[in-house]
Amino acid sequence: MSDSHPPERFPGRPGMGNRLPPAMSDTPPPVYNGRYELNRQIARGGTAQVYLAHDLLLDRPVALKMLFPELSSDHSFVERFRREAQAAANLSHPNIVPVFDWGEADRTYFIVMEYVDGEPLSSIIRTQAPLSPTRAAAIAADIAKALSYAHRHGVVHRDVKPGNVLITVDGQVKVADFGIARAIGQSETVTQTGLVMGTATYFSPEQAQGLGVDGRSDVYALGVVLYEMVTGRPPFTADTPVAIAYKHVSETAALPSEIEPRVPRDLEAIIMQAMAKQPQARYATAQDLHDDLERFMRGQPVLAAPPTVTTGVAQTTAVPTDQTLMLAATGPAVAPTTVQETVKAGSSPSGGAPTEYPKRRWMPWAAAAIVLLAALGAIGYYGGRSLGYFGGKASVHPTDVTGMQYQKAESALTKEGLVPKVSFVVGTRSNFHLVLTQNPQTSDLVVKGSPVYLTVSSGPRQELLQYVVGQPLVEASNTVRGLGFVVSVVHRPTSDPALIGTVANESPSSGSYYARGTVVTLTVYKGLATEVVPTKLTQDVSVQTARVALFAAGFTVVVGRSGYSNTVPVNWVITTYPRPGTSAVKGSAIQLIISEGPPATVPYVTDRLVTTATKLIHNAGLRYVIVYVNSVYKPNVVTFQSPAGGQEVSPGSTVTIDVEQQPATTTTSTTTTSTTTTTTSTTTTTTTTTPTISGIG
Repeated sequence: MSDSHPPERFPGRPGMGNRLPPAMSDTPPPVYNGRYELNRQIARGGTAQVYLAHDLLLDRPVALKMLFPELSSDHSFVERFRREAQAAANLSHPNIVPVFDWGEADRTYFIVMEYVDGEPLSSIIRTQAPLSPTRAAAIAADIAKALSYAHRHGVVHRDVKPGNVLITVDGQVKVADFGIARAIGQSETVTQTGLVMGTATYFSPEQAQGLGVDGRSDVYALGVVLYEMVTGRPPFTADTPVAIAYKHVSETAALPSEIEPRVPRDLEAIIMQAMAKQPQARYATAQDLHDDLERFMRGQPVLAAPPTVTTGVAQTTAVPTDQTLMLAATGPAVAPTTVQETVKAGSSPSGGAPTEYPKRRWMPWAAAAIVLLAALGAIGYYGGRSLGYFGGKASVHPTDVTGMQYQKAESALTKEGLVPKVSFVVGTRSNFHLVLTQNPQTSDLVVKGSPVYLTVSSGPRQELLQYVVGQPLVEASNTVRGLGFVVSVVHRPTSDPALIGTVANESPSSGSYYARGTVVTLTVYKGLATEVVPTKLTQDVSVQTARVALFAAGFTVVVGRSGYSNTVPVNWVITTYPRPGTSAVKGSAIQLIISEGPPATVPYVTDRLVTTATKLIHNAGLRYVIVYVNSVYKPNVVTFQSPAGGQEVSPGSTVTIDVEQQPATTTTSTTTTSTTTTTTSTTTTTTTTTPTISGIG
């Protein structure tokens, strides 16, 4: 985010150490422009320091880069700051850290930019290098894409280095700090005359000499960054920045494969062409470099020519700083040249006249024959050694195993007497466990027993699927998508309103690791579908008509209880339950209430003579049953009826009435004798019967 050292790391953030930020005062944090509230310092460089701030207006975190107060009086620095804001604010690209605002406060100047939650590439190189060729190429391709966009908009970065490249927590590459960027073709310069701006370790030769720069200077710097990613060290190191700059101009870097044998030849060719000393020998544009990196990652032939010169491993006696520097450059940073004196062929060392020798025409033929015999002998000797003769070890051309399942590739190489060495990198579903690159390649002659380095895809990065059952759908899907999975939603009906909208099940099951991009199906409760009971059933309709209407609306039909109606014909539909016009669960059963015609009203016949009662029941269209009960209280009078008077019943229904009657009499007999009078009372047991008499009214 700045022309500075890599950001300090703080607890609670991915990849951060335990070092705490400098303590700020107990006073309320300063607010700049009434909008940006400073929280803590996150980076510090040679000219500015960067703070994590909070944008009070838009309620978001931002990075606020503030020029040191002592430099605010220097017009060149202030102009540089202004130019950075102007240059970067016009660049809108996914791989470029955007600038939001610029301002002045507390006698200094500041720039407000996006806060990137991630880690600088310099930290990744320091802890993980050498990076795998595929990963390094992917990062470099994204950087090249950002530089290409900037170059097309007339901006050269001039300070491309790992400290100015940020990798977000989800792997996105962001190029930051256009602090010393300059518009291409612009006559005004931000730097002072005689100053060289940039970082010595990543200087292009023309920058080191104080010459003009263009997009190819950024290509050179990116080549140095890519070199460092795959080897773990920069191409040139020395005790001072000036000494490093001298090496950029005058020395050729060791081939990456001499430091790290696993660097593929094609990627090495790309790196060395990007780092060519002469701008015209490099890639013409950053886009050309990006395209060649894409070809390498797809396994296609690259356009870069193979390097032809090696100089051995570069010296590593000193570890240079990656801080942006201003180097004095009154002349070129390095300008030593070598002068070779030549002697004309045939001249004498003393400079006199050439010595005459007698002509011998057979000598050229003899020399040619000797050379030819020596060549044939050398070919036979080395060829024999490659086959295992003359004390040599047999050599083979490794089988091309790229695109092969790595177990088969290992088996094939082992049969050839080679030793496969496998390293895994994150890939895709389509290339899971396939060999992406091999080194040496099939065109190389390799001694048996030598290692062959294979880069194998481990498939997409895997994540732990969390348990989201019982959570609301929005919350659960945000959690699952945040892990890199794809969410698919299906529904399950429920009659419980409390469950509607929550997750009932997730598949695959939680608690296991799955590849990013895996489809996770969330089963979500939803309310039962409802439908309106047809309103046409409020009219008098037949049972068949009602069935058709209800089936068409998605319901099932049952014939429910009967009812009386003075208007609806017998066996026609009076109404439904639930009632027409109300909502019911789709697919549920609707009851039909069927008409039994007009009702009959039971007359009041209690306390009436049986003859009168039966007549009234008859006139009401009802039947009757008489039950006689022995009683002397109300002979021939109805003392009870069922149903009770006033009730509505079906025509022809039966009304039961209780009628009192006289019980049977008691007989007493008397017997008289002469001596004794005995009275015998004989009681005839009277059995009361209740005959039932039915009548039809």
